[in-house]
Amino acid sequence: MNGPLSETILTEAAVVVDGLTVRRGKATVFSNLSLSIPRGEITGVLGPSGGGKTTLLRAIVGVQRIQGGTVTVLGERAGSATIRHRVGYATQEASVYRDLTVEQNLRYFARVLGVSADEVNRVIDLVDLRAQTHQGVESLSGGQRSRVSLAIAMLGNPSVLVLDEPTVGLDPVLRADLWDLFRSLAANGTTLIISSHVMDEAMRCDRLLLVREGEIIADTTPDALLADTGQDNPEAAFLTLIRREEA
Repeated sequence: MNGPLSETILTEAAVVVDGLTVRRGKATVFSNLSLSIPRGEITGVLGPSGGGKTTLLRAIVGVQRIQGGTVTVLGERAGSATIRHRVGYATQEASVYRDLTVEQNLRYFARVLGVSADEVNRVIDLVDLRAQTHQGVESLSGGQRSRVSLAIAMLGNPSVLVLDEPTVGLDPVLRADLWDLFRSLAANGTTLIISSHVMDEAMRCDRLLLVREGEIIADTTPDALLADTGQDNPEAAFLTLIRREEA
């Protein structure tokens, strides 16, 4: 999307990306990208690996070096100290201390964030790690470590929750449970931005940004995506969009 964004979008959106340009070495990841993400919804950033999903999420959190444009979150510049405690971020690789237990990790980050110790028990239950509370992170499975990272991101009830591939390595039952949790958070006003390369997760989102090779090839909803492409599943719909673009 190109061109200026309206004052309504700037005021009502949780995230506004305006003219974003990101380069990695000599390669351009995004060039003059503009989009907005509404408050209180689940926005899925979907597409194949290497297409720019993580770079976009990092720009929203404010940890990505950019060469042009602006990224605004909750009315402030992305990464500003004034909103840092209102934005939770879970990276694709679990950001935890492996030599500490689950509880010790969460208590440490709770102190860093200045949130109540009661938050530790709350998020442990939300990500279903009660049985692993006193277990060392080093001994956890990859999926369990990712859930610890998710729990850290949820400390303090952030207004915006940015999750990079949060369901990678999880079994179908746990994946479904986490999506139920995401839906519950959105129903209570949290804005969730979730990246995934698993296209069937598109149908669990309110809004979709389909990313390929640094381009947003669709900014749509699950139902509109299927209707527009005449397909009955999101993977086939995504392939249809790619063929249209190539044609």
